[in-house]
Amino acid sequence: MKKRLLLLVTLILISFYGYSGDKKIYSWKDKNGVSVFSDTPKPGAQEIKLTNQSLSMPTVDISILDEQQPAAVKSYKAVISSPADQGTVRENTGSVYVTSRITPRFESGFKIQLLVDGTPYAAPSNISTFALREVNRGEHTLQLKLFDPQGSVVSVSPVSTFYMHRASSL
Repeated sequence: MKKRLLLLVTLILISFYGYSGDKKIYSWKDKNGVSVFSDTPKPGAQEIKLTNQSLSMPTVDISILDEQQPAAVKSYKAVISSPADQGTVRENTGSVYVTSRITPRFESGFKIQLLVDGTPYAAPSNISTFALREVNRGEHTLQLKLFDPQGSVVSVSPVSTFYMHRASSL
């Protein structure tokens, strides 16, 4: 049984080797003068004799085919975390701590500016927490602006309103 199986496998391998050697390649020029190569002969085609069964192509630089994907533009979102929108701050000294959240985390060179009642509180900086002092009683609005390294505004937070409650000085 083993001899028959070995003989069968050997015959199959020999037939594949013999079949690959019988391949012929033909060449001709089409009506536009372009050279055409095929394994099917056409009238006027010339048979190409190959001296080696293995064919190789010269290496070609295909890096020019790689399309550079444009860098994805990050969409930043700025929000004021505290004080809560429509919240009341009860502090007799008039101190308010404003914290903000920027998503995704802003990169080096970005700056944040806080606007209190529509007026910039300070120059843009890389700090996202602000300490306001001597805030008067009443209603106040807060808003953030996020600037990229070139100074362009990349995000503006929604306006947040808070109410300052201080004891009367009377």
